This record gives sequence, structure tokens and C-alpha cells, in this order.
Amino acid sequence: MPTARVSSAVMTHPVRRAQAEDMVTRLGLGSLALDPDPDGPPSALRTALVAWSRVAEGATHQFMIQDDVAAPDDMIDLVARCADRFPGEALAFYTNWHARNGGATRLAALAGAGWVRAVPEEFTPTLAISLPVAVAEEFRQYAEASAERHDDEVMCTFLRTGGRRSALLAVPTVTEHTGTSSINGHAAQGIRLAVCPASAEDARPFLYRGWVLEELPWVPYMRYGEGYVRLPGQEHQPQPRHHYTWREALPLTGELTEGQVWDAVRRRRPAAQAVRVAEAFGEPFADEFWIHCLLLGRQAEVAARRHAPAGAQRGGTPGADRLRRAAVSTAGPAGLSPERRPEVTPAYAELLSAYAWTAVTCGESLLEG
Repeated sequence: MPTARVSSAVMTHPVRRAQAEDMVTRLGLGSLALDPDPDGPPSALRTALVAWSRVAEGATHQFMIQDDVAAPDDMIDLVARCADRFPGEALAFYTNWHARNGGATRLAALAGAGWVRAVPEEFTPTLAISLPVAVAEEFRQYAEASAERHDDEVMCTFLRTGGRRSALLAVPTVTEHTGTSSINGHAAQGIRLAVCPASAEDARPFLYRGWVLEELPWVPYMRYGEGYVRLPGQEHQPQPRHHYTWREALPLTGELTEGQVWDAVRRRRPAAQAVRVAEAFGEPFADEFWIHCLLLGRQAEVAARRHAPAGAQRGGTPGADRLRRAAVSTAGPAGLSPERRPEVTPAYAELLSAYAWTAVTCGESLLEG
């Protein structure tokens, strides 16, 4: 039995109350945190403040989950066991498949890690997140005066203050975002799902005992059909959220050249698959996606060699192999622009995943070169 005592609340709006009440019943959650001004301008933070204040007596940790998230029936037990392992940490149990944190989580999955430290300059994923109760109260007091409406942005700035560290992101994702509607104005982002979807059975060994990737190398990520790189220490730059294309970033890493990348494309990319991807989603995407996955595979190998504990295995068991496949399977849809993601049929998903793996497995040879 875990020693952590987890209190919980579901963030919701009256239009989704029935959905939220079903979550409370099914998952054995504590209470609803209803938007206190449902007719006011959209604000996730307004409702999050209610959720962080709903701490049950005697609790050591507060878990907040949004009403449009699917989760396993034993979610509270899973959260409690993770809180036992990391009692002082902010733990995020969902990470979107796009942007920098999505890239960091996908890289960590390929490296064999169970957790990865979130990049400090990006919003903190808050769809399903736990905090120690003292930290939850500190956040509530910190955020009360904020004019920001996005709780994930305020959480990010909060975790950068007072000597705190950014959240730990669960690499296998047992929660899933449902639907594309958004009370808080995110519907334009289209389909947005977990970066490494996993069953609770596959996830538990990694969450309970898996190693933590604390120091990230430069991180490839994709957005709107183009490949980018998050540079080490980018949070300290004047414009920490600047998106560096991989072409711009490689000279700053001092490790690879654009010429080496294109040489790998010419020599190692499967021509027939490249043609099929180009026919479906355009030649620029076929190029950018393969290069993105090439860099991703290379950097996962770097992370594993530098940071994995001795004896750690990246694959070789059915559960570990499923997690790696899951992380790669989401890379293609996540890399497309939102309006094109619905075009990814099961057949296209299989094509994109197979195409991605040819690039990921090529990454180690790039490292050796």
C-alpha cells in the first residue's frame, strides 16, 4: 500500500458536469471543481484555483485532472505510488504529442526512461497533475493575483521560482485527452493526444522503477509540418520560446552539420516509403518528418549512453517494446498541421510509423559517424 494520501478534484464547467461526475464515480475521485464564473471569459486558471483548494483533510498530495481526460480505474493508486517515489515533485501524468515537452518525452521513451524533466520555458502540462499539498497551496496563493487565464502557463512560471524545478513528466502516458473541443480556446490546435499512450500494466514498471532523464541533450520536435530543435539552456536566452529550425540549430550544437543530415537522407531513407508519404502529405513533410525522426533517434541514443544507469535496458521486453513503438507511432500525426491530422487513417498511421522507424534506427549510425 502506498503511504502517500492523495486527495483529488476534477476541473470542470457546468456544460460538462455530467461527464465530470461520471469521472468522479468511476475513478473514485474526491470532488468536482466547478468554474466559479461559468458565464465569464474562458479561464482554466479560475477553475484550477478551485481544484487546488479542494484538499481533503490529512492528504499529503493533491491530484487535479480535467474533465476531458480518460484514465484507468486505479489512477489514484498509481498517483499515490508515484508520489511515494517522488514526494516533493510536481508530477504530470499527461503530455501532449506536440511541442517541446512532447519531443522530450518521445526522446525519453526511446532512451528507455520512465520519467523526464520538463523543459522549463514551455507551459507545464496540467491535464492530469499532482502536487504536494504544501506546494499546491503555494501555487494557489501565487496564482490568485494573476491575470493569465491559462493555468499551465502560470504553473510553468511558478515552478521556475523559489528554487523549484520544472515538473517530472511521466513517459508512459496512462491518461488520454478526449475530443477536440476546448472551453479555454484550444480547439484550433485540433486533435491533440498523448505522446506515449500506454496501458497501466505496461506503464507501472517504468513509473515505479524506471530511471529519470534529468539532463536533456538538444531535443528535436515538430510543429505544423516543420522540424525544430530545442537547444540546451534555451530557457536562459532572451527569447526562450524561439523556435529554431533544425537547420538553424545544428551549427549551434557543434555536433552535426546539415550536410551530414542530407547525406543520411540520400543514403539511408527508403525511397518507396518516402514517395508514398510525399504523395499523401507533401514532399516537404516527407523530408522534414524523416529528418526529425533521424535526429530524434540520434539524440535518444545520446541520452541513453550519457544518463541511463548501468544495466538499464531500452527494450527487449514486450512492455518496453510497446512503449517505444507507441512513442514513435504518435510522431507522424503530431508533426502535421492540425487541419491535416484527421487525414491520418489507420493505413497512413502504419505508413508513417514504419517510415519513422527507418529514420530512428538510422540515428545511431549518425552518432557513430
